[in-house]
Amino acid sequence: MKILVINSGSSSIKYQLLDMDTDAVLVTGLVERIGDENGSLTNKVFPGTNEQSVTKMEKAIPDHDTGMRLAIELIIDPEKGVIKDMAEINAVGHRVVHGGEDFHQPTIITDEVIVAIEANIPLAPLHNPANLDGIRVAMELFPGVPQVAVFDTAFHQTIPAHAYMYALPYELYEKDRVRRYGFHGTSHKFVAGECAHLLNKKLDDLNCISVHLGNGCSMTAVKNGKSVDTSLGMTPLEGLVMGTRSGDVDPAIHTFLSRNKGMDIEMIDAMLNKESGLKGLCGMNDMRDIHAGIEKGDERAKLALDVQTYRNRKYIGAYMAVLGRVDAIVFTAGIGENDDIVRRESVRGLECFGVKIDEAVNAQRAKEPLRISTADSSVQVWVIPTNEELAIARETRFVLNGNQ
Repeated sequence: MKILVINSGSSSIKYQLLDMDTDAVLVTGLVERIGDENGSLTNKVFPGTNEQSVTKMEKAIPDHDTGMRLAIELIIDPEKGVIKDMAEINAVGHRVVHGGEDFHQPTIITDEVIVAIEANIPLAPLHNPANLDGIRVAMELFPGVPQVAVFDTAFHQTIPAHAYMYALPYELYEKDRVRRYGFHGTSHKFVAGECAHLLNKKLDDLNCISVHLGNGCSMTAVKNGKSVDTSLGMTPLEGLVMGTRSGDVDPAIHTFLSRNKGMDIEMIDAMLNKESGLKGLCGMNDMRDIHAGIEKGDERAKLALDVQTYRNRKYIGAYMAVLGRVDAIVFTAGIGENDDIVRRESVRGLECFGVKIDEAVNAQRAKEPLRISTADSSVQVWVIPTNEELAIARETRFVLNGNQ
């Protein structure tokens, strides 16, 4: 079974073709700057690491339809392609950011499902419309081929009311669906499953804390294989310190900025999402640049690192209290998988809770899962690479096989 995975953004399309008989990646690609005169497409054929396996093009890509058609042409290219005909693609899996309370599982896309995704646009105005663009283009390009929506929010639908409700007037939940939803669910679910396998446990017997650290960051408490709390909220702004997003702040700051700085709500929203986080603290949102700044004595770079890892530590401690028994802490995503300093500082001082990392092992780089805790650590600490595209493909196959 060959499954095409599409992650459609407002000006980009990330895609991957997988052979689900072996979980092998056949093609991965990225269409960027859609709608810009300087659009680009990068298509990589695997296996293979030579230059001939990579195709790059720079050209105007006016819309998602054009971008997707260019990608398909490369996938079936007689010389560089990996399949002979689009008919070889058995299904298309789509990442959809927000399913609200409507979707607890991945689902076959129907007209009714599209209407429901549209109804959740107010909860994700930047993401759901772009996801729908990808769905509509794929449905046109692959008529009759099953299309499956996999929702970032679905894994978190098991969070109990006492954890997802905000202490606001209840009618805001009843009428406007204001509550915690959480995101990165596909990633958290994937690494929890991998963790259970590594610990030789059944997933429904696993208690772990999944720490997804990239440009966007989130943490999830997983109890008996299910999400019971997560740091991102109604939007992807709450919680941990991120590349350009603030994470938790006093909500009265909005009023202060309005009264004292003359900022309107759009300006404040843009600041919190695009000019805050690590970037706001030190002017840099790439952790590699921050480490380089620290080595040169940049005190604000050091402050940014300290603020982020301190917030990580606070959430880990909180989720240990939520779970009671913790089998493992799992670091994943770009920073979580590659930054030993962030990992070390994020668990510093947690030895009293049975968390002990092996400094030498933690300093290693590995593309495979790596246990970085000591043998006598009562809570195992792991680095587990996430693979959201494979997770979406597996969820798609799960739906097509009748949820078996």
